[in-house]
Amino acid sequence: MGVSLKDVAQRAGVSVKTVSNVVNNYVHVSPRTRARVQRAIDELGYRPNLVARHLRNGRTGIIALAVPELGNPYFSEVAGAVIDAAARHDYTVLLDHTAGLREKEILVCQGFRAQIIDGLILSPIRMATEDLLGRTDTSPLVLLGEREYDAPFDHIAIDNVAAARAAVQHLLDTGRRRVAFLGARHESAREPAHLRLRGWREAHTAAGLRPPEPLVMATDGYDRQDGAVAMAALLDRGERPDAVFAFNDLVALGAMRVLASRGLRVPQDIAVAGFDDIEEARYAAVALTTVAPDKRAIAQIAVDCVVERIAARTAPVPRRILPGFELVVRESTVERRG
Repeated sequence: MGVSLKDVAQRAGVSVKTVSNVVNNYVHVSPRTRARVQRAIDELGYRPNLVARHLRNGRTGIIALAVPELGNPYFSEVAGAVIDAAARHDYTVLLDHTAGLREKEILVCQGFRAQIIDGLILSPIRMATEDLLGRTDTSPLVLLGEREYDAPFDHIAIDNVAAARAAVQHLLDTGRRRVAFLGARHESAREPAHLRLRGWREAHTAAGLRPPEPLVMATDGYDRQDGAVAMAALLDRGERPDAVFAFNDLVALGAMRVLASRGLRVPQDIAVAGFDDIEEARYAAVALTTVAPDKRAIAQIAVDCVVERIAARTAPVPRRILPGFELVVRESTVERRG
């Protein structure tokens, strides 16, 4: 049988109410009493019943995180950060995998788990603004990711245009003049790929250069294979770049594999930069230069927002919050010395 509040109260020589005040971190407890209660908690190994605490407030103590692909290291790293951030609020995270399918994103958004969660953090890649505006579930929703929406929900996303511009500017600063873009798409201009392509163009224009549009390559997806296919197609066309900016690190890693197979050296022959700063990028044979979103900040802000909405139960005033990023320069764009 577990240790109860009553057991702690008896050990500390205080009332059950005083123990409850300490456990819930209420301020109106003297430091001396708080220390005595905490000592009793430590000695007995008491653990608060978080489920009971949430249920008393009419909640489940669970928030859901829905991402398009858990196999993508970026999303798995963000998920880990969300779990850590939620734990600091005494919340458990339920993971949902939408596979990037619009129907699954809509299903999650419309609250098919509404009876077991208090709020939802959703990273959509196929949903339209109209889908969000048609949402009937009233549980708090926070959006993650770089696709833009005109909808009344908090949205946490980095500035894709500025981040891409910084990466391409770095490549141009190393003397490159034929910078390819791998990962273009044909969908809405509010897609992340279009925003990053815009940054690619803006960097060239700011440097007084005409963007080399023949070096823009579309991909079906954003995995290693997609990067490899796009890189091979570009080389086979005779359009050899002197640098590559890839939509994400996985596309960049696929491109680097093809370059190696063709006898082209990175960065001596072709420099390569990616986006996301996944762990694999740091430990590749040639460590990858990449845009590093602040994943910890993204997760913490998202969790703080959804917990705030859960507690307030008010109609959301939409906020678009832009956590920071940095360009991490590694061997794939700057040759090692010595």
